[in-house]
Amino acid sequence: MATVPRTTGANGAAAEHSTTPVPQRLLAAATRLFAEQGYDRTSVQEIVEAAGVTKGALYHYFGSKDDLLHEIYARVLRLQQERLDAYAEADEPVEKRLRDAAADVVVTTIDNLDDAQIFFRSMHHLSPEKNKQVRAERRRYHERFRALVEEGQESGVFSSATPADLVVDYHFGSIHHLSTWYRPDGPLTPQQLADHLADLLLRALRP
Repeated sequence: MATVPRTTGANGAAAEHSTTPVPQRLLAAATRLFAEQGYDRTSVQEIVEAAGVTKGALYHYFGSKDDLLHEIYARVLRLQQERLDAYAEADEPVEKRLRDAAADVVVTTIDNLDDAQIFFRSMHHLSPEKNKQVRAERRRYHERFRALVEEGQESGVFSSATPADLVVDYHFGSIHHLSTWYRPDGPLTPQQLADHLADLLLRALRP
C-alpha cells in the first residue's frame, strides 16, 4: 500500500515530496489517515498537512474530501477492470481465462486491501451521484466476469445447473470479506490463496 513518506528530517521529507506528484501525495496521505482515524474523523486540513500541500492544491485535483475517497477505490477498480479485460480477450480456452481472472481479482484485492476496506467502511459518505457512479463501475466489472461464466455454460464447458449470477456472487462474496480475516503473516501467500479460491470456483462449475 502507498503510504506517506516517513523521514527523520525536514530536508528529507521535502525531498521525498518533491519527487512525488501532488495527486499521489494527497491520495497516500488520505489513505493513511482514513485507515488510522476513519473517514469522518479526518479533516481536509490534516490531509493537506500530511501531504505537504495547500488546500488550494487539493481542490485543484480533487473537488472535495469524498472525491479522495472515491478515487482511493476507483484506482483499484480501474486496475482490476483492465486486467479482467485482458484475461477475457486472451486467446485461451474459457476455463483458463476464467480461472486466471478469478485468481487475479483475489491477488489485486489483497495487494490493495487497505483501500478496499477504507472504501467499503466509508462509502455511505459519498454523494448520491458518486455512489451511483461507483455502483455502475462495479457492475461493469461483474458483468464482464459473468460473461466468461456464461460463455463456458453456453459452450458446455461449464455446468448450467447454477445461474451465472449466483456463481459470480459466490466468488465475489468471499473476496469482499478478505479484509476481515486475511493476514499477511498467515500460512498462505496471496497467490496460493488466489489459486485455492479460483480452483473452488472451477470445481463448482464442473459439468
